[in-house]
Amino acid sequence: LTKCCRNHKSIGSLIRINRTMALRLVTSRVAAAASSRSLAVAVRSTNVATKAAAATSSPSFSVSRFQSLQQPASYLSTDASANLDAVPPPAEKVVLPPMVYIAGEEMTHYTSNLLVDQWIKPYFDISAWEYYDLSCTARDESDDKVLHDAVAAGARVGAIFKEPTITPTATQVEEMGLSKSFGSPNGAMRRGWNGITISRDTIHIEGVELGYKNPVLFERHAVGGEYGAGWNEVGAGTLLTTYIPDDGSPPFVVDKRDLTDDHNVAVVYHNPYDNVTDLAHHFFKRCLDGNVTPYIVTKKTVFKWQEGFWATMKDIFDKEYKPEFEKAGLLERSGGELQHLISDAATMQLIRWTDGGFGMAAHNYDGDMLTDQIAQVHRSPGFITSNLVGKADDGRIIKEFEASHGTVTDLWLHHLAGKE
Repeated sequence: LTKCCRNHKSIGSLIRINRTMALRLVTSRVAAAASSRSLAVAVRSTNVATKAAAATSSPSFSVSRFQSLQQPASYLSTDASANLDAVPPPAEKVVLPPMVYIAGEEMTHYTSNLLVDQWIKPYFDISAWEYYDLSCTARDESDDKVLHDAVAAGARVGAIFKEPTITPTATQVEEMGLSKSFGSPNGAMRRGWNGITISRDTIHIEGVELGYKNPVLFERHAVGGEYGAGWNEVGAGTLLTTYIPDDGSPPFVVDKRDLTDDHNVAVVYHNPYDNVTDLAHHFFKRCLDGNVTPYIVTKKTVFKWQEGFWATMKDIFDKEYKPEFEKAGLLERSGGELQHLISDAATMQLIRWTDGGFGMAAHNYDGDMLTDQIAQVHRSPGFITSNLVGKADDGRIIKEFEASHGTVTDLWLHHLAGKE
């Protein structure tokens, strides 16, 4: 339901059709989760509720943005409340388990406020939630301390819901009056929560025809690659990339190249592979649970350094999972083996395999691009989940739930102009 909130009338229509089902679903799932502080159970059981959760903030940062926590909000344009039959609040609210709520900006922030005021607050006690405001203004006012606090809280609590946020461009820095340009908070979160994978799956709604007929699962390696790159503009000269081992052994040159152009951009990044084992287990278990055929996607024919990703996934599959997939008949479409797809071929198959029933795992950047394509085939990024899975130092699983889309700026501008 949250994914349909881009259009206010869609909210009203959905509520008119499904209000009883929706309220029962939210109530039953959250009530079930309230009895357990286990991260996996709490996040899974409260997924529907947290997807529709409130936009709120740490009291230290921009409290005025979240007055809806204390009093009913007034909204410019929505017919949602008019179409929701009065449901008397319970005698005693269901107490929700601890969660870190990270607030963002623009239309998704606005609709999150709508949902929490009308669907969450009347029925649930959210006093155990911790709120952090990651709007550009709050990050600027705190010199990004709010981001560090949010990451620390997420690591401690282990369950996080995040609204889409803005990573300001140079133009937006000027327009917003910011002191500097702030980087994407997502990278800091993935590093701080030892991100293993970003799970992105198709959402299916009974009676609604979308792009894929059956579920499509995707695991995107959550760290490394271009997103953590160091770079600089350089002129003609020699570029050396040198590795200095921690164990005291002699350093050596990883790459040396002569630059002859007067204008170059030098980029250095790496792919950490220690957690690919965790990613493999997570991926294959989910494929078995979802009854889908697994595929591994790389560009290892050209990018030779990606061979290790495929080798680790294949080794774990053959040793620990292949018999189960064979028994379930899930390898028939892939020739009886775990199949590797070159990323170019994967883009073609995503368009052709509209029956769904498959899962893919890929590196960080490839995963980002391919899941965008899945979203388009499946009609909208609003019908794709996006869940970060990480691991705390003590082995606890950390899960963060977010939208796979941005702040929906175009509708926010329409809203500011007073349009429906």
